[in-house]
Amino acid sequence: LKSVITTIAEQTEAMKTLSRRLLDINASLIAVGDTKGPKSFNLPNAEFLPIEKQLELPFKLAIALPTKHYARKNIGYLQAIAEKADVIYETDDDNAPLANWTLRSKTIANVRIVRENGWTNVYKYFTSQNIWPRGLLLDEIHTVRPIAETKSQLEAPVQQGLVNLSPDVDAIWRLAEDRPFDFDNAPSVCLGPHVWCPFNTQSTSWFPQAYPLMYVPSNCSFRMCDIWKSFIAQRCLWELGYGIVFHAPEVVQERNKHNLMKDFTDEIPGYTGNQKLTEVL
Repeated sequence: LKSVITTIAEQTEAMKTLSRRLLDINASLIAVGDTKGPKSFNLPNAEFLPIEKQLELPFKLAIALPTKHYARKNIGYLQAIAEKADVIYETDDDNAPLANWTLRSKTIANVRIVRENGWTNVYKYFTSQNIWPRGLLLDEIHTVRPIAETKSQLEAPVQQGLVNLSPDVDAIWRLAEDRPFDFDNAPSVCLGPHVWCPFNTQSTSWFPQAYPLMYVPSNCSFRMCDIWKSFIAQRCLWELGYGIVFHAPEVVQERNKHNLMKDFTDEIPGYTGNQKLTEVL
């Protein structure tokens, strides 16, 4: 397993915890830098890729991507693939594994399946409280499609773990209700074909069949790049006969400081355009 992050910070406590947990399973970390941030990343099982080293790698994308952008994470994906990773686990530098965090298998047990076409708020399968994921249509935040069945086993090449304390929500939720939040430890959920819900890059396991779907677009707002990636990935997964799987919380986030009004501005293209994008897909 290779874990991939981007960072412009010195080693956080969350990354030290992740490093220890990766060592326990003989896995390693690829940390992608940018034009600002640390010049080294001194963790025993970490490979640090500052901008200078990225430009020396045999990836044309390293030159094409903008700097000061989350899309630099693509270089980490490419490096992990080049190093023949059998699983790529991506996360952020402010997410620390919980006690139940583990290396995921492509085959999952005891999965609830949602099959009714349309949008659904996946967070509502893990809590009864009022919360929704970043990128969900605002007129669908109260929509919950029914569970159709529970399968004893299911294969999924893309699996998203939820985040406790500071889950991935939009700026509207943070401006209105910002507070520490923990999800319930409920069984995993698979969204079948034609069931839409955004996922993100905070705690996501990718298996080789889905590696081509990892690309983070750079010519869009920072707050939508991973969300639009998720919609494209879901549409492609349907063609492969799979759905996106969500797991109960597996990390806790000590969130880096954000300007919420700037986040809101960066999310406007999603509030106004996500419906059209998914219709095109």
